[in-house]
Amino acid sequence: MGNLLKVLTREIENYPHFFLDFENAQPTDGEREVWNQISAVLQDSESMLADLQAYKGAGQEIRDAIQNPNDIQLQERAWNSVCPLVVRLKRFYEFSLRLEKALQSLLESLTCPPYTPTQHLEREQALAKEFAEILHFTLRFDELKMRNPAIQNDFSYYRRTISRNRINNMHLDIENEVNNEMANRMSLFYAEATPMLKTLSNATTHFVSENKTLPIENTTDCLSTMASVCKVMLETPEYRSRFTSEETLMFCMRVMVGVIILYDHVHPVGAFSKTSKIDWHASVPR
Repeated sequence: MGNLLKVLTREIENYPHFFLDFENAQPTDGEREVWNQISAVLQDSESMLADLQAYKGAGQEIRDAIQNPNDIQLQERAWNSVCPLVVRLKRFYEFSLRLEKALQSLLESLTCPPYTPTQHLEREQALAKEFAEILHFTLRFDELKMRNPAIQNDFSYYRRTISRNRINNMHLDIENEVNNEMANRMSLFYAEATPMLKTLSNATTHFVSENKTLPIENTTDCLSTMASVCKVMLETPEYRSRFTSEETLMFCMRVMVGVIILYDHVHPVGAFSKTSKIDWHASVPR
């Protein structure tokens, strides 16, 4: 943990020193409209994680079908096992699209003039907390996905079977649920080692490119400030003592990691350049 906490800038006296209440922040009237939009997305996040954690895959059924290509019963058994899993994978993918829109709404609120990133994060703590919750969910989701190779195996079998049936001019009912275009997009999504983080990175980059009148520094400073605030809270006993749960400390750590990665994707020189505000050399053990 100590090495990871050193990845931010050396000038600690320039860090923003305020407590960002990740446990109890409530929206002000000015935040409420955006906060409600994001909250409607985040309320499904825990069920997504629980569903992903329970994902067991159809590995045995697929192996049996491949090893016995002429056994119709085994082919049907594998197909009937895979189809509901693919529908579940579609649900995860569609949630990533909702998360992408949510992040862009948050960035718009947290980077707009006339306030600085520090002022935004200190004044609009409920939105900052939702930003943190998106990052926390993202890293948890990707961790579960990386540990579950069945996801890509199941989807690959699904696509092979669909392609084979299309060659034979057969249309399967599930194609009404997951058509070819959707399958292609899902395939690109699950090919990523960390698909949710890739989605957020793309969303942040897209936000910067679409808002050409907004200086890129407004976005990158928002990210680096968020990381700095997390670092200060983790290293300052006065702030740490205000957290009521050890889980909040891990939450804060994940958020810091997430914003550093986003910063690396968005900033022109990245997070690991010598001219970057982030001191990555300090994170390398000596």
